[in-house]
Amino acid sequence: MGLTYQMKMKIPFDMADMNGHIKLPDVILLSLQVSGMQSIELGVSDKDVLERYNLVWIITDYAIDVVRLPHFAEEITIETEALTYNRLFCYRRFTIYDEAGQEIIRMVATFVLMDRDSRKVHAVEPEIVAPYQSEFDKKLIRGPKYANLEDPTSKDYHVRFYDLDMNGHVNNSKYLDWIFEVMGSDFLTQYIPKKINLKYVKEVRPGGMIASAYELKGLESKHEIISDGEINAQAMITWQEIEGN
Repeated sequence: MGLTYQMKMKIPFDMADMNGHIKLPDVILLSLQVSGMQSIELGVSDKDVLERYNLVWIITDYAIDVVRLPHFAEEITIETEALTYNRLFCYRRFTIYDEAGQEIIRMVATFVLMDRDSRKVHAVEPEIVAPYQSEFDKKLIRGPKYANLEDPTSKDYHVRFYDLDMNGHVNNSKYLDWIFEVMGSDFLTQYIPKKINLKYVKEVRPGGMIASAYELKGLESKHEIISDGEINAQAMITWQEIEGN
């Protein structure tokens, strides 16, 4: 296992939803800020990796477990650790603790390096990952198999300029926005995710439209983000009722 890194922060007003909980896409943004700070302190920031190697980190998969979502003004601790890596994939853990030190959210993200010009996956450079002190392990962490949706409900969304990051593709937290938004406010004021598996398949290009499609059976939902007739992302979510409802 690799070096761990922690940061404390309070949930700001603009990251809280109608329920008073932090929006899960913002959990991802904050978590990536923490791993970014670790990378800066270790001398392998995103800027360094881009300038030295013309490579950028992208995320291919998330596995997220939620006990509860922190609420507005609550202080949380986000801890991250680079777990293992192999020839192509790097695995990183994010754990969020409440003020009492209880684990409330855990995420494992799969990262790959991409050549910024060719947009192709690049083999892991040992000197980039060495500062994290994570172990090389040939074992792959495989996500679930995603079946195509059969009779989905769907809604279209425009891909806006500010949905894009500096790499020119849609910020990965935006996919969760689209996935959640299509569920509707009545549902989202009663339920929060308990478990999420999310797989990024193909980049969404700027300026077009995407369709966010889903099927809901009980408290299990399956999702697809589609553009130009192709699947860009797939997700499976298990939901839990918000306490007190």
